[in-house]
Amino acid sequence: MSQILVRNLKTKVVRGLKNRAARQGRSLQSEVKSILDRETGGKKMTMEEFRQSCLEIQRHFKSGRAPDSVEIIREAREQRGNPDRWK
Repeated sequence: MSQILVRNLKTKVVRGLKNRAARQGRSLQSEVKSILDRETGGKKMTMEEFRQSCLEIQRHFKSGRAPDSVEIIREAREQRGNPDRWK
């Protein structure tokens, strides 16, 4: 089996992954493997994972108002690796 190393992750990203792993009852490594498997078509989401994902979305929107689109766009641009391009 292959291994990868991802350098220079933002603290916010790692914290989010750790929180997500804790909610799923998994280790950080197990959670990252699950995400990569699912996103590359290697593993379908289980019913429990789907249910947890739905609950997470519900919690996110529980306040009754939509998230700030400016912040969402900013984060998406940062994830693409070149946020200065849009300033």
